[in-house]
Amino acid sequence: MASSPPVANVVNDASAPAPRSSKLLIGLLVGISLIASAAVGYFFVLGPKATAATEAAKPAAPEKPIFITLEPLTVNLQSEGRGKFLHIGMSLKVRDEPAKAQIVEFMPELRSRALLLLSNRQPESLMSTEDKSKLAEEIRSELNRPLADNLPSQGIASVSFNTFVVQ
Repeated sequence: MASSPPVANVVNDASAPAPRSSKLLIGLLVGISLIASAAVGYFFVLGPKATAATEAAKPAAPEKPIFITLEPLTVNLQSEGRGKFLHIGMSLKVRDEPAKAQIVEFMPELRSRALLLLSNRQPESLMSTEDKSKLAEEIRSELNRPLADNLPSQGIASVSFNTFVVQ
C-alpha cells in the first residue's frame, strides 16, 4: 500500500499582505500629497499675479454711451418767396451721468439755443452731407457753452440727427 504524500502547510499568498505592495501604496500616496500641496502653493503664491496679468492683457470694454434724445424741432428757414421749414430730431451723446442730469435740468434753455441757431439758416445750406456734419458740430458747440458763469460746459461729445427734413 502506498502511502499518501504528506500534506504540507501551504500558505495562501492572496490572503497575506505583501510587504512590497504596501510600500508602493504609501509611496504613491506621499507623491500625490506632494503634488497637491505644490499645486495649492502655486495658486496661493503665484495665482493672483497670474490672474492680474491675464486681466491686464484683456482689452478694456468700451464704456456704455449715454444719449439724450431731444423732442423734434420745427423751425422756419430764411428763404425768399415761398416759406420753407426744417423739421429736425436730435440725440446728444454725453460723457457722463452728471452731464446728463445738467442737460435734462436746463433742457428748455438748450432747446431755445438750438431753435435760434437753426432758424437763421438758408435751405440751400442744409442739403449736403458736409453741410449736415458742419451743422451738427455747430449745434454741439452752441449747446456746450456754459449755461451760467459758475457752471461747466454740458459735456456733449457729439450730436446725431434722427430726422432731418427740409421742405
